[in-house]
Amino acid sequence: SDILTPLPGMGVEFDIDEKVGPVVKPMRTYEDVEKMHLIDPSTAAPFVAEALRTLREEVSPETAVLGFVGCPYTLATYLVEGKTSKEYLEIKKMAFTEPKLLHMILKNLAESISEYALFQIENGAQLIQIFDSWAGHLSPRDYDEFAAPYQKMILDKIKEKYPTVPTVTYIKHSGALIERMAGTGVDVVSLDWTVDMAEGRERIANGRAKAGLSGPGGVQGNLDPGILFGDFATIKERAEEILKKAGPTGHVMNLGHGIEAATPEENAAYFIETVRNFRHEA
Repeated sequence: SDILTPLPGMGVEFDIDEKVGPVVKPMRTYEDVEKMHLIDPSTAAPFVAEALRTLREEVSPETAVLGFVGCPYTLATYLVEGKTSKEYLEIKKMAFTEPKLLHMILKNLAESISEYALFQIENGAQLIQIFDSWAGHLSPRDYDEFAAPYQKMILDKIKEKYPTVPTVTYIKHSGALIERMAGTGVDVVSLDWTVDMAEGRERIANGRAKAGLSGPGGVQGNLDPGILFGDFATIKERAEEILKKAGPTGHVMNLGHGIEAATPEENAAYFIETVRNFRHEA
């Protein structure tokens, strides 16, 4: 599945262009937004439910089945820009000239994405990861206005109905936002490779404390995917450095972003083997 999968179920159609990627008719007026509607996931994405149920039947008990959704701000970048972007000038122009319009889009998305996340849990997902990939292009002030509240809407809905289901958040290039991410109440903050793991753990704990949340919070990441193009010795050294800095509890070892398609398979396998064989000193 993909983060854009639920959009047609909200009244937003899109195409995939081989060279451009996702292409959407730009949404830039109130009339455009009024065409959106609340998703019925069972009608819009029955294949997602089928895939999750099949996975739960097929995988071993020690293997978790993960669900994931895109967050409202990141989805809104596609709706407003009409396609992927490098600068996100159209959505920023809307944020600074017609903020009420953007908030209407974000609220509609948050309501539907909340339903979509619950639907995944009800069909077998044991954890939900929320991706606000392009929120890293926002200043801290604008993140507080246009991204965090809508992330929190989704997280609150999940915790209201399924309080024991863990939640994870990821934003690419999020070094300036870690405390704010932690303050949304998410269980685990994913770090990309631009943040030192030890410093990231401390900042997550501080962000949770400032928001009145108990516990230090969990962390995921954060090996640079480019390291997997190095030799085995480099992969082992860098992976173990992160594991040591993260400590023995509350850490999901992972890459700091998606794996690159050209990554040698034997290097990826060695990374996994390294993590499985690592033991913290008593």
